[in-house]
Amino acid sequence: MLHWQSAMGADEAIENAPVDHRKPARDPASAQALPQTAAPDPPPRAVAPAALAEPGADAAVAAAGPGELDTAPDAALSQVATLEALREAVERFDGCALKRTATNLVFARGSREAPVMFIGEAPGAEEDRAGLPFVGASGRLLDRMLGFIGLDEQSVYITNILFWRPPGNRNPTDAEIAACLPFVRRHIALLQPKVIVTLGRPAMNTVLGISERITRARGRWYDYVDGQLGGPIPAMPTFHPAYLLRNPAQKREAWVDLLTLRDKLETIS
Repeated sequence: MLHWQSAMGADEAIENAPVDHRKPARDPASAQALPQTAAPDPPPRAVAPAALAEPGADAAVAAAGPGELDTAPDAALSQVATLEALREAVERFDGCALKRTATNLVFARGSREAPVMFIGEAPGAEEDRAGLPFVGASGRLLDRMLGFIGLDEQSVYITNILFWRPPGNRNPTDAEIAACLPFVRRHIALLQPKVIVTLGRPAMNTVLGISERITRARGRWYDYVDGQLGGPIPAMPTFHPAYLLRNPAQKREAWVDLLTLRDKLETIS
């Protein structure tokens, strides 16, 4: 039961001791007779990653109101000006519980000058060990798919919406996705790709805000819009390679999406 509760996100104790709800409640008189214990110190507030990564950020942290950097990390991340600084900020960020169970940070691979940015869901076991995204079976399939339309690691940039592997490859929680989302937005803003391709429904939902089924949304062009950008970026959802390994009949539709991507790159190059 404890393992199940932790997987569901209930990984923090609320009381100092477990409560037996089968026992009748104490009357106020007896409750007052109990010895008083000092309240535990509050947990340390997570400091915004950009504040740790950028020079002179201590003043920015001091000027921010209580909880401001926790609830509005986008503003703090605007100080991060390079991909190297963003990676350092992610490494120092303690606001996502997945960091405590993962082996390695999985940031990105590929060329920083690439015209197309692929965004998946989360690292798997092989990615966690290597510290690189899409290096397992699904990554090898993705590389072969890209090779069919003349793309390789020098012409693409690959990352995920989560930078750490969920235990047991379980589905990420909404809280875990929300913790990483500001970094994903800044990642896109710093890379400035010409085209974005999201792999799988979670990445599509998170990056593009599309709630449709992936089978209906795939292969269609949408606009990724962010105030950090000068204008919208064309974005297309498609199937995640791991899904294609489980459902090889869908490879035909994925091939059509790849041809659509190739045509788009030819028109904007």
